[in-house]
This record gives sequence, structure tokens and C-alpha cells, in this order.
Amino acid sequence: MSQNPAKAANRRQFVSALLKALPDALVVTGLGSASYDVFAAGDRDNNYYLWGAMGGSTSLALGLALAQPDKSVLVITGDGEQLMGIGSLATIAAKQPRNLTIVVLDNGHFGETGMQRSHTSLGTDLVAVAKGFGIADAYSVDSEEHCGEIASRAAERLGPTFVQVRIDADEPPRALPPRDGVYVKNRFRDALGLKPF
Repeated sequence: MSQNPAKAANRRQFVSALLKALPDALVVTGLGSASYDVFAAGDRDNNYYLWGAMGGSTSLALGLALAQPDKSVLVITGDGEQLMGIGSLATIAAKQPRNLTIVVLDNGHFGETGMQRSHTSLGTDLVAVAKGFGIADAYSVDSEEHCGEIASRAAERLGPTFVQVRIDADEPPRALPPRDGVYVKNRFRDALGLKPF
């Protein structure tokens, strides 16, 4: 990925369109901008926002997908956060959860630490990495036009899907979701019909 791709999706519009197409999905966010984008699209009880868990979104979502096989699980994270948890893709490939979709918003930068260039703008191909781990359904998109296709794959639950979304390296105004981890956890469990603990 070049530092400034010729074509890139608007992150907020993309996330909003995708969530609108998957109203019943269980959503796990990576920390920072991915959480802000999901929250800006509309807070939902089945959104699980991560704070201070760099690299943990796909691992958490894998556990959720295995525990809730009849529900579509959607991860929305950034390239920096996914790079931090890159090994989780190997476990996802080994387990092959049919109901897990990973969407990586890739602007080629570490947005939360000062917009330093990330590995994806220095030559790392996340789609090739995902395929190398064994996630066969891995591909890249650069516009909101693909949200319907991603939503269809997620709803059909045909196997793990990895989607790299090339986005602009802009920083929209922050929309901060709840930061109380216990509240987020209990609200999410309640949405699943599970008792809080």
C-alpha cells in the first residue's frame, strides 16, 4: 500500500454503511479510531468496544465467534492494531470459524500514536499475510460500494473472511464510546441473554 492510495474509502461512511447492512452482528472494535467510527455510526448494545487492548480485537472476536456460532461476529479494527495482534490470524485460520468477519481499516499509519507510517505503507500486504496464515477468503476494497458484498458474506457465515479497507489518512472528530469496561461487558452480555457477573 502506498502512503496515499489513489483511491480510498471514507472511513466513517464505510463503517456506517457496513453496520447498517449488518444490524444483528456482534461487533468487536479495535481500540482508538475503529471504536470511534463504530460509535459514530450509532451505539448498540451488541457493540463491544475495546480500550487499551492493543492487538486483542481479533482474539476476543474469535472466542466470541466460537461461543456464539449462530451469530455473525464482525471485527472492525485498524492496521496498526491488527499488526500488533497478527498472530491471532493464524489461530483463526486453524479454527476456521464460519461466522467471523475481520474488517481492517487501513490508512497506512499508527493513528493513535502520532500518525507514524505503519508497516502497511512500508510494504506489508495484510491480505497476503491473512492468506498465508490460511484465511482463504481475504481481499482488499477501497470504497463503500463493497459493503453489501461484505455484509452478505458475513450473514451467510461461509467461513472466516478478512477484508482490508483502504481508507484516507484523515482523522474525523472523535466520537467516544463508553469507557467503563464493566458497563460495556455487562451490556453486551445482556444483549446475548447472558447474566452479568
